[in-house]
Amino acid sequence: MSQLEALKTFTTVVADTGDFKQIAAYQPQDATTNPSLILKAVQKPEYAPILSAEVAAHKGKPLDEVMDHLLVHFGCEILSLIPGRVSTEVDARLSFDTAATVARGKRLIAMYQAQGIAKERILIKVASTWEGIQAASQLEQAGIRTNLTLLFSFCQAVACGQAKVQLISPFVGRIYDWYKKSAGSAWVEAEMAGANDPGVQSVKQIYNYYKRHGIATEVMGASFRNVGQITALAGCDLLTISPELLAGLAASDAPLHASLHAPAALAMDIPAVHFEEASFRFALNEDAMATEKLSEGIRAFCADAIKLEKLMLAA
Repeated sequence: MSQLEALKTFTTVVADTGDFKQIAAYQPQDATTNPSLILKAVQKPEYAPILSAEVAAHKGKPLDEVMDHLLVHFGCEILSLIPGRVSTEVDARLSFDTAATVARGKRLIAMYQAQGIAKERILIKVASTWEGIQAASQLEQAGIRTNLTLLFSFCQAVACGQAKVQLISPFVGRIYDWYKKSAGSAWVEAEMAGANDPGVQSVKQIYNYYKRHGIATEVMGASFRNVGQITALAGCDLLTISPELLAGLAASDAPLHASLHAPAALAMDIPAVHFEEASFRFALNEDAMATEKLSEGIRAFCADAIKLEKLMLAA
């Protein structure tokens, strides 16, 4: 049994890509996309015609609407290859606008439904800002499931649980990146790997808190830098993994055991926490890593959305 096959016995495996031609080989349950992944895909010759076709089909429509049609096209292609759900992201430029995020999420769902896709197969990805979390709460109340992304801190996870969102995506690799850069020459890779990896520790803390307090929100580790981070989180509800790392797992037959256990979390002494807007903003501000990585992530997704719009204008 490969590590990928073993992982599937503990955890729902999700493919993290816009390159849907790569998905079938790994037979994931779900898939996730983001603006950067879609941008990367449409710059490949085999996907360029999709961009051209969507631009032609919606000529004269606002760019943001054409962009959503493009995202939905990729989502539909992915859904034809997997049994589960696909995550489609709201424009990161709306990360601090609750009403606009809600409207965009509803529009994406309507576009999917127009293609015959049930809303239960879609997760609307929203940045884990205070405004994004409130938007997700409203979408959930309207029967639209959400995936809260760009999540780096415990306070973000707690607020998402309070909002009863369907799923969160803690960014393991980006947390690891920050601590490694911050430590500089003092960083010893071997000592900070596996269970000692700060990104892995963040996901474990969130997972144990959710299970201890009966929070139904699914935990999906994301943004991995190496196979070791993935195997250290075996047992997590879901893990979304790039095709490159899926290939690494498929090529290895090293033993794999679950590291996260819901029954064990139930016995842990973990106090309940609650955040209002002010306390959330203060807690996030106190976490330098989360503050910096959240801002950086939003900026990067915004930049890639603008690049995607430029490609559409040139098509």
